[in-house]
Amino acid sequence: MSYRKRTAALASAVALAGSAVWMAAPVARAEVVDVNYQCKTPIGDKSAVSPIDIKSVRSGSGYRITMSWQKGVSSSPVELGKGAMTPSATIALGGADSGTLSVSGPANDAAIPANTPIKISDLSGTYTPKKSGEVTFTAGVLTIKALGTTTTCTPTNDPGPSLTLDVTAASGGGATGSAQGGGTGADTGAGLPQTGPEDSAIALGTLGGTVLLAGAAGALWLTRRHQRARAGR
Repeated sequence: MSYRKRTAALASAVALAGSAVWMAAPVARAEVVDVNYQCKTPIGDKSAVSPIDIKSVRSGSGYRITMSWQKGVSSSPVELGKGAMTPSATIALGGADSGTLSVSGPANDAAIPANTPIKISDLSGTYTPKKSGEVTFTAGVLTIKALGTTTTCTPTNDPGPSLTLDVTAASGGGATGSAQGGGTGADTGAGLPQTGPEDSAIALGTLGGTVLLAGAAGALWLTRRHQRARAGR
């Protein structure tokens, strides 16, 4: 094979390898979804619509999932003092996985006035993939405990997923924590790396860059070898 053909073949192989590595990066899709909650309270039924946002952050072999409410839901006829209200919720898993993921959060850090929508703090839990593939995360039942009472709010408008992740099953294919079915439950871990899919994309991108650099070094070596061969003639 001539020098020009060898160099062209090496460059093509490097380009293809870099492209394949980058295209293998997993993808996350997230969107804010309006959820129509119907709440069963100690003083009767109430309803409220709140946009729900679900995000993920890579955490070891799993993902830290955080559920956020952009508007308050339900209300109390009396003021709820600081720390009087504790929220929790479930997230329905779909696609490649199934079951529910339990998420929870801290009690209210400030008093909630009477007859005002209750702002729910961010709720989090850890999801460890049990199966590989595209998994969806959809808002489920919200539970509010306050002053010895329990309010349950259920989505009634069949909301779509707020988050979709392409995941790979964890080693052993098992699940940990308090999730039911295919997921995992609440976790108190802190200091986590950035979003899982992006984190993986960066790692794969770095690998692709390494492949490209290695290919460039090989091309340079071939060029110098060819120049030395010509000079020795």
